[in-house]
Parts: sequence; structure tokens; C-alpha cells
Amino acid sequence: MIRLNLSPEPAWLDLGGGVRLRLAPLTSALIGAARSDSQVASLPEDAPADQVAVALAKAIGSLAILDWEGVGNAEGYPVPPTPEAVAALLDLFPLFQRFQTDYVAKGLILADEGNASAPLPNGTSAGAKATAPDA
Repeated sequence: MIRLNLSPEPAWLDLGGGVRLRLAPLTSALIGAARSDSQVASLPEDAPADQVAVALAKAIGSLAILDWEGVGNAEGYPVPPTPEAVAALLDLFPLFQRFQTDYVAKGLILADEGNASAPLPNGTSAGAKATAPDA
């Protein structure tokens, strides 16, 4: 069963180490925009999965992170969540892994479940020939 969160309100995610992110809801529009990000779109088709995951997470983070706590510059002063700062934060593997697991992966799993639906009998694949023999 898919549990829908119908609230369009941002939510806080604790990444650990005193870092919290205020995140926009992970919508298909946000994922689509992240997939169109120049860093993601410029990856070669045969790019390793880990490279794609990092680029996509950084693109999603740049769009979704509205605010944060516990993130500062080298002098310890708080910094805003700019795309460069988001990328630097997600270069820290434990924080990347938590963001990937607790935010990004949940949205992509739902997107994959939706993409796995059978095609409609009158859709673009209606005239396709069967490639497997009947059981």
C-alpha cells in the first residue's frame, strides 16, 4: 500500500551530527526538474550508477532543501543552502547516505513503482509483438 502524504508543507529531516534539512515534498515535478539539471543531463548514458546517484541527489537537494540547521562555513558561521553549499554537504558520505536513503530513495521507489505499470492495451505498445512464447 502506498501511503500518500497530502500535505504540501515542507518537513524537517534529521541527518545526524546536528544537521537538519527543511525539505520541500518530493514530487514528480521536483524529480523531473532534477533529472533535467545540467549536471545530470550531461552524464554519459553509460555513467556508473553511483555517479548518477550522486549527481541526481545533488540536483534534488539544490531544489528541495529550503533551509537547514547545523551547517556552517570553515569559520563556523551559518551558510544558506546554495547549490554549491548543498553539493559540499552531500560530498560528506554519511550525510549523503542519510539524505539518499531517507528522502531521495523513497521518492524514486514510488516513481519506479508507477513506471512498472503494465501498458494500456490501446497505448503505444498495443501493436507490439510478443517476444516470449506462451506458457
